[in-house]
Amino acid sequence: MRKACKLLVVLGVMLALFLSAACATQEADTGEMAKTEEAKTEMMEAPAAASRLETVRERGHLICASRNDVPGYGSVDEAGTNVGFDIDLCRAVAAAVLGDPDAFEIRLITAAERGPTIQSGEVDLLVRTVTWTTSRDAAWGNYAQTMFYDGQGFMVPKSLGVTSAYELAGAAVCVTSGTTTELNMADFFRQNNLEYNPKVYEDTDVVLESYKSGACEVFTNDRSQLAALRTALPNPDDHVILPETISEEPLGPVVPHGDEQWFDIVKTVMGILIYAEAYGINSTNVADMAAGENVKAKRLLGTEGSFGQEELGLDQNVGQTVINAVGNYGEIYARNLDNPDGVQLPREGSRNALWSNAPCTDCPKGGQIYSQPLR
Repeated sequence: MRKACKLLVVLGVMLALFLSAACATQEADTGEMAKTEEAKTEMMEAPAAASRLETVRERGHLICASRNDVPGYGSVDEAGTNVGFDIDLCRAVAAAVLGDPDAFEIRLITAAERGPTIQSGEVDLLVRTVTWTTSRDAAWGNYAQTMFYDGQGFMVPKSLGVTSAYELAGAAVCVTSGTTTELNMADFFRQNNLEYNPKVYEDTDVVLESYKSGACEVFTNDRSQLAALRTALPNPDDHVILPETISEEPLGPVVPHGDEQWFDIVKTVMGILIYAEAYGINSTNVADMAAGENVKAKRLLGTEGSFGQEELGLDQNVGQTVINAVGNYGEIYARNLDNPDGVQLPREGSRNALWSNAPCTDCPKGGQIYSQPLR
């Protein structure tokens, strides 16, 4: 009998302990569930981060990282205005999202500052003769569209008597730091077993001054920039750009990672510029083309159909706004890069002709300016 009583007591104690533990567990679970629900509520109540488009519109202007030291791409004219091919691309985006091509701020940066500037997200757009590479695409930001195809070359004084880059052994070569130009230069001389003396400077204008002063015998850069900077030399005809092209340099605008809508907007604006030229739309005939019979032109100008304006957060007539403000791709190119009074880089037969103007259909000659269809 005593043994039975003791057994009952032990069982009672064990049951009490079990019930106590179960209650404690239930209370803990209830507490955790309450915390989880509270966290969910806080997340739902927290305001969503503003999109880049919303930020730009609330600010009232676009921030575009660019330059003012290379004629044709970005330089200061006689009126003190920063003008150029890259600047016009900034103006096109400002026109598209704000309705005003002048609603933008140029953030002047060096070549070495391009990556950190776009990575930080402190600017909305980077347009500063930026070569599209795989590592930059991964680490810097999203490349929207190739707007100019270039390649690296070498410029030397004509008095040097050099006719080929393969004759540059032992030369002092001026180059801008933090660029693919610097890397390509090293690859070229190493690959061809040529000794050379690199002179590396942070700013392009300092590179040019060093070349002018004779601190280096060779200036290496993208061929289009060499042609542009050659016009700034006291006697341009005393300098020659050697025939070799040692790299591929597809140039275009870059946007910060993390906002697909903004990425798509910039791509679309570049497409508007390209297709406007292809469809025969320019800054002088926008109204006529919008009311005309060309279905593709009317779609681009917003008078028939759509190419995603509403989904992008843009006005239906954004195409008209952009082309009225800056012209089509061909107008931008001619104004800045094929100007009899300035830089002269003819497009005809080059890779920077429109795809529809390629001189033949079965040969690799020119006609690489192309964009995603606006539909």
